[in-house]
Amino acid sequence: MPGQRSARARTRSSAGTGGLAGASQAAGAEHDPESGPDADPETIARQICLRMLTAAPRTQAQLAAALRRRGVPEEAATAVLARFTEVKLIDDATFARAWVESRHHGRGLAGRALGAELRQRGVAQDDIQAALSELDPEQELATARELIRRRLEGTAGMPLAARMRRLTGVLARKGYPAGLAYRVIREALEQEAGDGPVPFDLEVLPEPDDSDDAAEA
Repeated sequence: MPGQRSARARTRSSAGTGGLAGASQAAGAEHDPESGPDADPETIARQICLRMLTAAPRTQAQLAAALRRRGVPEEAATAVLARFTEVKLIDDATFARAWVESRHHGRGLAGRALGAELRQRGVAQDDIQAALSELDPEQELATARELIRRRLEGTAGMPLAARMRRLTGVLARKGYPAGLAYRVIREALEQEAGDGPVPFDLEVLPEPDDSDDAAEA
């Protein structure tokens, strides 16, 4: 659920840079002199990448973009990125798995939102799909229920249609499909009513079609 296991998830999110010191030696970085006007492009590229990876895990695409912005020649950038990938300083598959766990448990994001974030960071679709396959559908459902439970009281007293829009928006922004959002919200409203009189007619709410969500995914 959101907020839970965040410390463990953050620890796992650093897997892409695990053993950074040892792997950086394997990549040849321990022999790099201080960069200067006469430093060769690969030396500069290694130093840029190592500084970025020390700060946070990065994808190959993110590092490549940084090297382009710094004016590193493509040939030198390609060689350094290939070497870093070889020694596992860059590991997009590990990055994707850690990202999914961290962002789901920490921010409550659903698979669709997580996939979009990973694509924005240049992760290959195969690695994205493999990472998302480890996201348990039951855990995703439980997270959606918890998100609505925390927001439900704040919508009390609003007209039914307004409550539905507000609560659906909460889940939509997290990447949950419309059909799942509808079912979770309806379930929460029914539980809220309990054994007392239901102050609204849930039967007037048509269940949305998830086909549009599937097409976007």
